[in-house]
Amino acid sequence: MRIVSTHRLPGAAWDELVAAVDTEILEAWPPLEPLPGIEAAIVVSRPVDVPVLERFPDLRLVANYGVGYDSVDVAACAARGVAVTNTPGVLDAAVADLTLALVLAVRRRIVEADAFVRSGEWRDEWILPRVTGEDVSGATLGIVGLGRIGGAVARRARAFDMRVLYAQRRRVDTDLAEFRELDALLAEADVVSLHVPLTAETRGLIDARRLALLHDGAALVNTARGPVVDEQALVGELVSGRIRAALDVFAAEPSVPPELLALPNVVLTPHVGSATTDTRAAMTRLVVDNVLALTLGTPLVTPVAP
Repeated sequence: MRIVSTHRLPGAAWDELVAAVDTEILEAWPPLEPLPGIEAAIVVSRPVDVPVLERFPDLRLVANYGVGYDSVDVAACAARGVAVTNTPGVLDAAVADLTLALVLAVRRRIVEADAFVRSGEWRDEWILPRVTGEDVSGATLGIVGLGRIGGAVARRARAFDMRVLYAQRRRVDTDLAEFRELDALLAEADVVSLHVPLTAETRGLIDARRLALLHDGAALVNTARGPVVDEQALVGELVSGRIRAALDVFAAEPSVPPELLALPNVVLTPHVGSATTDTRAAMTRLVVDNVLALTLGTPLVTPVAP
């Protein structure tokens, strides 16, 4: 069996895969020429659409390195008999940890305070208003999407004595958070954290109208997908200084709107929600287990429903 990968993955499981299966790392994606005989493709943040699938006439599996698979045309894969897998579950804690870190950073203005110390401008023991933040304890956190990651964020927020609200299509029986319709949540929360997948329904979910519902001084945290938010509308709100934000994801990664780079009221990280050594190794383990299952003819470990 021959497989290709867009990247060399971290963790010991990768060496196990390479020892067991003929594995090639592709320098270009999509490949410039058709690649017959390739039965599995491991993809990291790369599109898999009809033109890509046409380059792999013998493909049987797309193993997506990540829980979000919005870059993979699952319907087109299914139409060609190509299975799709992802890496759910193993990254929930890491993303939730980063989310809380961003909540703390944006409320307590940690990045601004760090820059202030590094600038050499700290001349007095009295803390200047320019780096005075807002309390986390007692603040209201609104979670949009109370799934595995959203629930993990809620549990962490409760430990910080935050009041937690949630919004999603269906109410759930939970004591983690109080339900609100989305617009009501946006108006009430001090911090709004996004945890929805990118779908046709959620693209642009947080648009200009909904951003305007945030009260002055509120913050938006996005560790989900960039296009869930109308990025230009968000940039306008941030430039005005009315709200704050902490963003781990962007609409056209790795491109970041240049207006954001100099703003003090936004914290920027480069899509590192799952970027811990143990989590990335666990993601590799799932990818490898799915590929090895294909080679053995056993059920895939984490298939995506078509």
